[in-house]
Amino acid sequence: MSSKVGKVIKCRAAVAWEAGKPLVIEEVEVAPPQRGEVRLKILYNSLCRTDVYWWEAKGQNPLFPRILGHEAAGIVESIGEGVTDLKPGDHALPVFTGECGECAHCKSDESNLCELLRINTDRGVMLNDGKTRFSKNGQPIYHFVGTSTFSEYTVVHAGCVAKINPAAPLDKVCVLSCGFCTGFGATVNVAKPKPDSSFAVFGLGAVGLAAAEGARLSGVSRIIGVDLVPNRFEEAKKFGVTDFVNPKDHNKPVQQIIAEMTNGGVDRAVECTGNIQASIAAFECVHDGWGVAVLVGVPKKDAEFKTHPMNFLDGRTLKGTFFGNYKPRTDLPSVVEKCMNKELEVEKFITHSIPFSEINKAFEYMLKGEGIRCLIRMEE
Repeated sequence: MSSKVGKVIKCRAAVAWEAGKPLVIEEVEVAPPQRGEVRLKILYNSLCRTDVYWWEAKGQNPLFPRILGHEAAGIVESIGEGVTDLKPGDHALPVFTGECGECAHCKSDESNLCELLRINTDRGVMLNDGKTRFSKNGQPIYHFVGTSTFSEYTVVHAGCVAKINPAAPLDKVCVLSCGFCTGFGATVNVAKPKPDSSFAVFGLGAVGLAAAEGARLSGVSRIIGVDLVPNRFEEAKKFGVTDFVNPKDHNKPVQQIIAEMTNGGVDRAVECTGNIQASIAAFECVHDGWGVAVLVGVPKKDAEFKTHPMNFLDGRTLKGTFFGNYKPRTDLPSVVEKCMNKELEVEKFITHSIPFSEINKAFEYMLKGEGIRCLIRMEE
């Protein structure tokens, strides 16, 4: 494979040709990066539920053929004109949201919602010229959330690339690109639980377990995990979860169950499923006077959040967060350093490892609810 700046690269990519059908490993052409863009050599991926959701295309705007993938790690292969803070050889994490550094959100200490580069699931082209950088036999192949990491090489806006310590283990820190930071940050940056307090997490997938890990490392003494899948409970103990509630086991609302378990409600709750009833329950299960609930999961577009206004007047707080309130380029390097210093144990999240040629197995694991994260090794 050629890796010279300005040249088209031919490489393997897992192409989703149509909704719900197995990905096909194809030889595709990857154009060189244009102004403000970076071409990355992807070394590791981990499969996120979001990839599966958009691959299934149930209830969204289908856009195919497409190269999915967004939780990954790699090395800068070449840079486009105007890119000054990255160079070939840099180790990096591509991120589905970005940080242009110029907009009001990027300049604010209170937001990470970059006006230019925030996630757009419907856009399948690059911002620079409205075209794709992927093609096969002249046919364009669409991008996904600005990353498209299920390809040995991909082109990403430079504002969506976090430069990290070259000594960091890429096969572990790849999970920081999405799932871990989303859940962990929701706890430590937004919910901010106090030591010896109580905490509830709704959904014990990778994001929920990262939220629980944030609570554990914050010194929370009681962490209640809420999930409909009983076999997730044993795994969750590794992340500090002390109590388990399956709403199916009760004939009254789960928020009422949690209030009874905790003498009035938990101090903090984080919701990681996107189910609107779970979102409402997470808010209503926090203690009056000081309880804080944080919504992480993305609800269906027609969902409505309904609760009595007295729940607010009684002193409960409802917050939302995106990517755990982390600014990708500014904050991810320090999160990587915490992993290297063993302050964070991200390897706990990786439960399977497969070669790129078997990427469809990762989808099977996810659909069956097996494990937490499946590592996909690009080089076999």
